[in-house]
Amino acid sequence: MPDDVLPQTESIRLRADGGGVLYATFDAPPLNLIGPELVRDLVHLIGYLSSPTPFQAVVFDSADPDFFIPHVDMTKVPEYTAEAAKAGGPGDASLGMLYQRLSRLPVVTIGKLRGRARGAGSEFLLACDVRFAARENAVLGQPEVGFGAPPGAGAVERLTRLLGAGRALEVLLGCDDFTADVAERYGWINRAVPDAELDAFVERFARRVASFPADAVAVTKAAVTRISAPSDEEIRAAAVVFQHLVREGSVAPRTAWLLRQGLQTRGTTELELGEVMAAITPDQL
Repeated sequence: MPDDVLPQTESIRLRADGGGVLYATFDAPPLNLIGPELVRDLVHLIGYLSSPTPFQAVVFDSADPDFFIPHVDMTKVPEYTAEAAKAGGPGDASLGMLYQRLSRLPVVTIGKLRGRARGAGSEFLLACDVRFAARENAVLGQPEVGFGAPPGAGAVERLTRLLGAGRALEVLLGCDDFTADVAERYGWINRAVPDAELDAFVERFARRVASFPADAVAVTKAAVTRISAPSDEEIRAAAVVFQHLVREGSVAPRTAWLLRQGLQTRGTTELELGEVMAAITPDQL
């Protein structure tokens, strides 16, 4: 398929490889934050992939070597939520429900991680079918509790299923950063791969999947998703709690302090957010 007939998206670069694989590269400077523009493009892309296409596999990666998706834009939660609502209507106005649609696509979704995927970035990867990460530079984290709210887009539900209760609580309550090696050992990702080998490794897997009979791939994926995925009710409930605490809980003062320290810029706060979270004290707020 020629690239010029693919969906037109500003913050996601799309490329068809001719072998049934679509490459979707996040490119939303300066950090690939989840904001209204990126969510708008995700809604468009997920809608396109929900119908019959020439693709059996989609590889998601990032144009930024330091940041896959670091987290949501904490200054634009209402705006990106409004964009997410366009995927399913006002009753499903949440990033979590958009990710539910991602998890149920007929194509196989593959996350290729370099750099940092925290919060909604990690939740995006968790909604993908499989996840591979660069051993030397991939970082995963769920810092939401450090902000003052539980995750609202599927991390609690998916991490608990993948990691078990103890390790899920370690991730969710510790709000720390995790290397690819630890994430692999815990089951957060499928495999940690040397950075120099990651592109070829993912391409080989994606092309293998795309070479098999489409109906067998789609039915097998649907069966696994039906058995393993959280329900819509769980995801909706998590979104309600997250959005309530963002509006009325302790999220606002903690976010304001982090923004003053350089959150959402290419500095130490974003690069080392797991460490910074542990440095917040009540007298600073």
